[in-house]
Amino acid sequence: MTETVLVIGAGIGGLCTALALAGPDRKVVLLERDPAPPTGDADQAFDDWNRRGVGHLRHSHAFLARLRLILRDEHPALLAELLEAGCRDLGFEQMLSDQHKKSYRPQAVDRDLVVLTSRRTTLELVIRRYVERLANVEILSETFVAGLTLEPGAPLRVTGVTVEDASGRHDLAADLVIDTAGRTTGSIEQLVEAGANITEESETAGILYFTRHYRPHPGLKEPARGKAPGTGDMGFLKYGVFPADSGCFSITICVPEIELEMRKAIVDPKVFDGICAQIPGLVPWIDPARTKAVSKVFGMGDLHSRWRDMAPDGVASVLGYVALGDSLVRTNPLYGRGCSFAAVSAYALKDCLAATSDPAERLVAFQARVNADLKPYYLDMLNQDRSAIRKARNTLTQEHRPSLKARLMRSFVEDGVAIAVRSDTDLLRAALRGFHMLEDPSAWLKRPANLARVLGYWMRGKKANAAAYPPKLGPDRDEMMRALGLSPELDIARLKEAA
Repeated sequence: MTETVLVIGAGIGGLCTALALAGPDRKVVLLERDPAPPTGDADQAFDDWNRRGVGHLRHSHAFLARLRLILRDEHPALLAELLEAGCRDLGFEQMLSDQHKKSYRPQAVDRDLVVLTSRRTTLELVIRRYVERLANVEILSETFVAGLTLEPGAPLRVTGVTVEDASGRHDLAADLVIDTAGRTTGSIEQLVEAGANITEESETAGILYFTRHYRPHPGLKEPARGKAPGTGDMGFLKYGVFPADSGCFSITICVPEIELEMRKAIVDPKVFDGICAQIPGLVPWIDPARTKAVSKVFGMGDLHSRWRDMAPDGVASVLGYVALGDSLVRTNPLYGRGCSFAAVSAYALKDCLAATSDPAERLVAFQARVNADLKPYYLDMLNQDRSAIRKARNTLTQEHRPSLKARLMRSFVEDGVAIAVRSDTDLLRAALRGFHMLEDPSAWLKRPANLARVLGYWMRGKKANAAAYPPKLGPDRDEMMRALGLSPELDIARLKEAA
């Protein structure tokens, strides 16, 4: 018997779901509200593809090793097509500092610690064209899901969806509906209003996201990596360079919510490039003799972390429905885990569907897998976000004086952990396994041998570790603001008034 599965959305989450679930015993139909991509190449997709349902379509993207390994092991032909389209592998050796290179010896595990980078439009274009060729998979574009069709009961049962397309409004039946519509999904609200016990926790990520794309002039290459880092956290902003496909790259700057003056001004391309021009690690990347901007500044706000539980206390809240990707767990894009979360969830769902045909057992098992596989990374992200929010607020609080405990913890992180990872290749490998979602993000530092090595670097002191410290990332906040023609005092005054 063939199982009919309707997938709401054909973004990365929906496409990963199709990659995981496609097979001879299942018909998978992706329902996508937006138009199909242009028929041309990756540049045309970047310029012309209208994806109203994906607010971060033209922001920086990368696939962490966890997701790249899924592609390598499950769909090697797709990975080959992505690389052929210009997407880039950034391997472990490219992450090494000068300190690392002095003692580096390749290991087999290094082949797994690879980031796949590209423009989001290119990733979607190539994966979508691959998915369209899979047997028993269909993508229906310009098909808006107006709501779920429900059958009363305890719990509720989803029997399909109501769609609006070129033929009008009509219902589609399904054995299973998978919601990958993302942060704007209306299905969860509909289910809760109908009585489904779906729990949710949410809090702000505390930042806004701004991205601009660039390209080297014909015949020129992007700059070589220097001592000044292409990524950094200056307290009042974070920045990063993201290599992309076909020689393109993007720069993303994250501004704390409370930095109102900067976040209003940064959408002006002159201000965006003006910020980059003050950060040594970004200066070579925007050198007009080498590169040119090829886009406006794209902004993204309303960034919240959100965790939903579809089976609280091990009890299924609904039958015939599963939420996946941002519909289920939403993360701060700063950590680049959203696509990996979706892919890991899709393959976990594949296992749960194979294990049982009972819809309640499927949902309970799936939620348990999500809790086990993803919750540690989600909680790690929350802790980092909360710390960053405090740091940004303290920057604007002139009278703030950190406690002794806070100073010690900051020193341990900045002068111990960070320096150890920048100096010791084995510790870098260990830390990257957590970053890439290959193990619990805190596991590496809990190992006694690793902790002892970190403490050793910390106890050596700054003078002995001097070579591992990066140069100053850029000007302090007041200097940056004044160079941009902005007042550094306005947000300080606002914060005092709010207090």
